[in-house]
Amino acid sequence: MTDLIPFENDERRVRQDFWRKVRRTLGKVPFTEDAVAAFHCATDPSTPLRIRATLFGALAYFVMPFDVIPDFIAGLGYTDDAAVLVAAFSAAAAHITEAHRQKAKTWLLKEQNGPPV
Repeated sequence: MTDLIPFENDERRVRQDFWRKVRRTLGKVPFTEDAVAAFHCATDPSTPLRIRATLFGALAYFVMPFDVIPDFIAGLGYTDDAAVLVAAFSAAAAHITEAHRQKAKTWLLKEQNGPPV
């Protein structure tokens, strides 16, 4: 039972801060679409718990305001985030489905195009 506490903390942090962080980093990080697809995979109840925990852990690291290399350092700030996310994406690759990727693409297009005029 106590093994789930870090997972639950990561999930809570990600659900609270993920979309705000992604909107702030649009166009600044090359892995945005993968991160959004990973979010959809992590929140999909059909994804195995081990994969959900891995993805929530990596996404929680991404949304944390302070990490090994602070995000505000130009050119380097997101390299540690990318390394953590790439490792999680690799572990979860078989579980990030085309449906998760399509949701990510749809969200990104909506965000990039802005609200209808």
